[in-house]
Amino acid sequence: MREQRHRFGQELRRLRMAGGFTLDKLAGLVHYSKGQLSKVERGLKAPSPELARLCDAALGAGGELAALVPVRPSEADTTEEIHGDEEVWLMHLSADGPSWFQPMDRRQVMAAGAASMMRLGLGPSPVPSGAEGTSLLEVSRSLFDQYRRLGQTVSPSFMLPALIAQTHTLRELSRGAGTGTRQGLLRLASRYAEYIGWLMQEAGDEQAALWWTRRAVELAAAGGDEDLAAYALVRRALITLYRQDAVQTIGLAQQAQTGTLPPRIHGLAAQREAQGHALDGDYDACMRGLDRARALLARHTPDSDAPVIGTTHLTDPVAMVTGWCLLDLGRPREAAEIIDRQLAQVPPEALRTRARYGMRRALAHAVAGDIDHACELAQELIGTTATVASATITADLRRLAHTLARHPKNASVRALTPQLTASLHTDAP
Repeated sequence: MREQRHRFGQELRRLRMAGGFTLDKLAGLVHYSKGQLSKVERGLKAPSPELARLCDAALGAGGELAALVPVRPSEADTTEEIHGDEEVWLMHLSADGPSWFQPMDRRQVMAAGAASMMRLGLGPSPVPSGAEGTSLLEVSRSLFDQYRRLGQTVSPSFMLPALIAQTHTLRELSRGAGTGTRQGLLRLASRYAEYIGWLMQEAGDEQAALWWTRRAVELAAAGGDEDLAAYALVRRALITLYRQDAVQTIGLAQQAQTGTLPPRIHGLAAQREAQGHALDGDYDACMRGLDRARALLARHTPDSDAPVIGTTHLTDPVAMVTGWCLLDLGRPREAAEIIDRQLAQVPPEALRTRARYGMRRALAHAVAGDIDHACELAQELIGTTATVASATITADLRRLAHTLARHPKNASVRALTPQLTASLHTDAP
């Protein structure tokens, strides 16, 4: 660690002087104090990945400085527990305590005596086919869209029980349905399961997110849809992205792009790869990935019979992700300008989306040195972040608090800090 500090400090000083930058000038560009930069140059203080990227961008180092201070990924367990076809889903709902969901082997349930619990049905019932089966699918499909809209405005804890129950219902209905209806039910169930996986990540439970994503792939494959397996890799790459693991994010996203895929899934994978390259400090690779994503997503033809995979509330997803990436690349001013424009196009009712990118926007402005404006933006979002209860949004909220802490004398920071601290305490997963 000490050797790394000295190596980075020496290289920073060399590049700064070669570019004709004084410490004062560099401090003004990266919005760190002159004293802190001096300590970093002398090897007395370890640079953060954020500072390394900011200096890299300010000095035009082409990733050289950023590469000396790689982001340390979290060491969270990535083991996926998969149950067989003979599993039983148990769910406990409580109005005054924690609710839970647990998949178990059918024999375990019998051994635990759970078979004697109150049954909700008297046995299998005929499943509609033909026009009636089509109507059943249409109603279930419409219900899924309603759930996604509701998911924009409430905490995952309110959504998950209903979504799990609906996934179970579709899975059970498929057992007695004709081939056409069965495949439709299973494919729709897979979309429900994939959405549950995303909400589990929002709730801060990565293991459950991985389990449900895997279950979504299995349900889709049983319904004749093999493409969701590739999107599952994109979803897993989102988990590694939030773990700050650039290598795994890039690897999973590249793996998702092998084979013949629908343009939308291929484009979302390219977009995720770009985010991984941004996390790795590779500007050129990031921009190439974003260009590829834009071209692929432009080829997507919407299917009115199937739920849209990925976000539905961004007018130009690639543009918004470009802003996201530029912040990770140490270009906060450019990032803020793009996110400002794109966020204006997100509908007001999409609270979760507005909070996610709005917090990223506030962070970009803070890193760019617009402290008062960043505090104003964060102030507007704190209530919403508490409502939607998102672990991923909280990650940027925590980064924002860390950035603002460098400006303790700023009046806006002093006014916001109590609310920011309370929000982080409340939202901690």
